[in-house]
Amino acid sequence: MAVDLRRDPATWTGALRRVGEQLGINPETLGNWVGQAEIDQGHRPGVTSAETQRINELERQVRELRRANEILRTAAKYFAGETRW
Repeated sequence: MAVDLRRDPATWTGALRRVGEQLGINPETLGNWVGQAEIDQGHRPGVTSAETQRINELERQVRELRRANEILRTAAKYFAGETRW
């Protein structure tokens, strides 16, 4: 509803405030949601929700891989020291 009102020049001014009041949502919060919806629909430049989700998943995987590598390095040092005896 807010996206449609923002597209119409006749209702552009104050659209988020009016819709926010009708729905009981802070206009700034509604503005963030509308802005993200416009990005997701390709009407504005920016990082889409899907891209953000993918980036977060890749960052989580990188953290897990770094942790696994550290565990393997520690184990390799331990076993290398043990075999010298």
